Amino acid sequence: MEVTSVQNGIIIDHVPAGTALKVLEYLNIDPATTKLALIMNADSKRYGSKDIIKIEDDKDIDLDVLGFVARQATVDVVRGGQIVEKKQPNLPEHIVGVIRCVNPRCVTTTEPGIKQMFHLMHTDRHEYRCDYCDEEARF
Repeated sequence: MEVTSVQNGIIIDHVPAGTALKVLEYLNIDPATTKLALIMNADSKRYGSKDIIKIEDDKDIDLDVLGFVARQATVDVVRGGQIVEKKQPNLPEHIVGVIRCVNPRCVTTTEPGIKQMFHLMHTDRHEYRCDYCDEEARF
């Protein structure tokens, strides 16, 4: 299999194996309208296997969302065929509009237009709680 190198764009590496499509969904990147390559279940010395997403465009990647969905991923910014910057997402303290509250009595469930906001409660368990009703949400 041959996948050419990115000339101008980004490479999201070390995505957990089998989750690349879910990562694209959370990042609001439409594979039907974006020039990209997905490499799934590639060998990885660090993780055993991984996914890689190569995007040939100047896309802004929300590192908070990426840190929430794939904390171990890395983002390489490519210009002129060379990596010019490496970014490492972190688990965000606060996320807005990424996950939905499951509490049927929460104001965000009953009132349209209210943004879903969550704050990090436990880093080790990857646990977030709704800012409005304090309902737990895990990814």
